[in-house]
Amino acid sequence: MDLDYRKQWDSYVKELYEKEIHGKLVVYWEVKYPFPMSNRDYVFVRDRRDLDLNGQTVHVILAKSCSKSKIPVKDSVIRVSNYRQSLVIESDGKNGCKVSMFYHDNPEGMIPSWLINWAAKNGVPNFLKDIQEACRNYPRRK
Repeated sequence: MDLDYRKQWDSYVKELYEKEIHGKLVVYWEVKYPFPMSNRDYVFVRDRRDLDLNGQTVHVILAKSCSKSKIPVKDSVIRVSNYRQSLVIESDGKNGCKVSMFYHDNPEGMIPSWLINWAAKNGVPNFLKDIQEACRNYPRRK
């Protein structure tokens, strides 16, 4: 949820900000893709709820692309118009947490098979390590 912190640890972020459009906070996120591919960008809304489940707080974050925004499409960047994410975070009862995520997007365009294979084998596992490290290093509230 902390976009400024995400810009610090996620090397794939090219641009990331929130903007109020039609009374809703809309997120713009441009993701760096490897050469010779075009970057992708996302325009989406998200919502976070903290639920009490049997006396335990469960954090739920939902996000989905929004088709009608006033954020223009950039030249040489491909807009991802089909994006959806559901995230549930809960304590593991010890010193950590359990995370469940459903993620779907259609990155559009031609994605070479070498990149798909790299993402499946290295990209996703490396990203999960990066996010785990970012969580460990997140500045605690005082």
